[in-house]
Amino acid sequence: MSSQSSLYDSTPSLVEPEIRRLDGVVREVSVPPFVGQVTHGSLADIPFDNATVAPNEAVLSRKNADGDWEDVTAAEFAGQVLAVAKGLIAEGLVPGDRIAIMARTTYEWTLLDFAAWAAGLVTVPVYPTSSLFQVRWILQDSGAVALAAETVAQASALGPERDRIPDLRHMWVFEKGHLDRLAELGQGIPDQEVAVRRGVLGPDTLCTLIYTSGTTGRPKGCVLTHGNFFAEIDNAIDLLFPIFKAKTSDAASLLLFLPLSHVFGRMVAVACLRARVRLGHAPSLSTDDLLADLASFRPTVLLGIPYVLEKVFNTGRATAEKMGRGSSFDRAARIARNYGEALEAKQHGTGPGPSRSLRAARALYDPLVYRRIRNALGGKVRYAICGGSPLGRRLAAFYAGAGIEIYEGYGLTESTAAATVTPPLKPRLGTVGWPLPGTRVRIAGDGEILLSGEQIFRGYWDPNAGGVVDAAPDGWFATGDIGELDDEGYLTITGRKKEILITAGGKSVAPAPLEDWLRSHPLIAQCIVLGDRRPYVTALITLDEDGITHWRQMIGKHPVPSELLTDDPELNGILQRAIDEANKLVSRPESIRRFAVLPGGFTEMAGHLTPTMKLKRAAIERDFNKEIEELYVR
Repeated sequence: MSSQSSLYDSTPSLVEPEIRRLDGVVREVSVPPFVGQVTHGSLADIPFDNATVAPNEAVLSRKNADGDWEDVTAAEFAGQVLAVAKGLIAEGLVPGDRIAIMARTTYEWTLLDFAAWAAGLVTVPVYPTSSLFQVRWILQDSGAVALAAETVAQASALGPERDRIPDLRHMWVFEKGHLDRLAELGQGIPDQEVAVRRGVLGPDTLCTLIYTSGTTGRPKGCVLTHGNFFAEIDNAIDLLFPIFKAKTSDAASLLLFLPLSHVFGRMVAVACLRARVRLGHAPSLSTDDLLADLASFRPTVLLGIPYVLEKVFNTGRATAEKMGRGSSFDRAARIARNYGEALEAKQHGTGPGPSRSLRAARALYDPLVYRRIRNALGGKVRYAICGGSPLGRRLAAFYAGAGIEIYEGYGLTESTAAATVTPPLKPRLGTVGWPLPGTRVRIAGDGEILLSGEQIFRGYWDPNAGGVVDAAPDGWFATGDIGELDDEGYLTITGRKKEILITAGGKSVAPAPLEDWLRSHPLIAQCIVLGDRRPYVTALITLDEDGITHWRQMIGKHPVPSELLTDDPELNGILQRAIDEANKLVSRPESIRRFAVLPGGFTEMAGHLTPTMKLKRAAIERDFNKEIEELYVR
């Protein structure tokens, strides 16, 4: 691999965090901001600033009717933003009005987001997979006056509820060309009107209401300002210089397939526009569609959740096994992990780096294994930003050794996405890094993670209480997550405060480490660990259809639906061995004693998963109560 210094015009010096200890234990870590706080302007200025500085630079790409990617220059995008913004004004929307967007990850989503801001509006993301009740609740609670949906079906589904959403006056549909119609309507509006509306926006102006996923109850609207986003993206751009500022033979580009309705994808999309990293949108998450989009777009940066990286690894392993090269893949994976760990040790000054023999072994397997992994992601991916849940040290080390640097992060909607992130030049595999510059992280007495910084939201939206309810009156936001800081200030997430299980014997159990380990197994899709107020810990497991099909083929048996394998002795033996390995992570009172294989999977449609694949525990425990009770009957 090339040395870091050769990739950049100038490599920023590493800023070590300030660490505070209490009784010898690290309790607080902070990193000073890398950039000054924005004092004027808003996100609405980004397209127009780009058009002034680099009018002919490609800042986005979008698919045409033939399925080919066409670049959109900064000047072209600014012109489209201006036209749609004038259309919104022509429709009678006034500054401060809320406009909801319900669509998959599409070019139109980002265009309307910036156009709404340019018109002085507040955007309200709505997942297109939301239930009718959730959509109605968000529209009612936010007071949205307009809704832009991707499809006619989405818009039509809301029909029976329109009378219960009195503020909703407008509805537009992307697939019917309504953004073009808005642009036509706005032709009589002078450009100056948009300039005036942009001019009165500032860092303290509300820019979006993003509703939480509702894993612990009814979704709550998080009030995020333009200044929150600037504090987040400007420091992230400066910190992650390999992604946003590297000068290489391949121009930086990112294909976004995570939901724009989620703060993680949204933040990265805005950061790409801010840094002029070419951005593409991939609306379909089906494996075939996504792989085709990656192959044609060929991004240099991947934004994903651990599930995606696990899937790519497991698919690569299954393909190798079909070719009779399973043992070779396993050796290559071991070499990559060793290589990644050796690189990490060198960057921390605790080792000399990869040995000559390790470098030779990696060079041998690069065209045979690692290049195939990179090709599955488009062939040019050098970096991956990963969040949502812990990736795990093993997989992070593998990808580092395979030539893809992983920047793992941690954050919430309330922190405008990342609050911590892996620092370039000094990663600590298996952790979520140091505080984002300008952020302080504190561990409370009960282990809860507290956050402070300019990217922390204004509060929760409550139209009945004057608009905003402050959730951090003392300057510290309580995340509800449990974590630990090591002696160098790296944060590790160990679970959710509300998800900590306390067995009948009084043992506290964090389910996340066990679940993350088991989820990485090629035959397991999802896993939920149980045991609150129970005599011992158990687990419900759902099967990965692709993994099961491959396994059956490899043992010479015909593929069968996974629901027919819930009591298969051979499969249960494999799963038991996986659980035995996972149990090595914890003490015996915390270990999984029994498990059950469910006939189907956890799905977002059934209400068991959020759109970002997080478990909705209460719903799962309710719907599978019978299976859970059987685990405690001897």
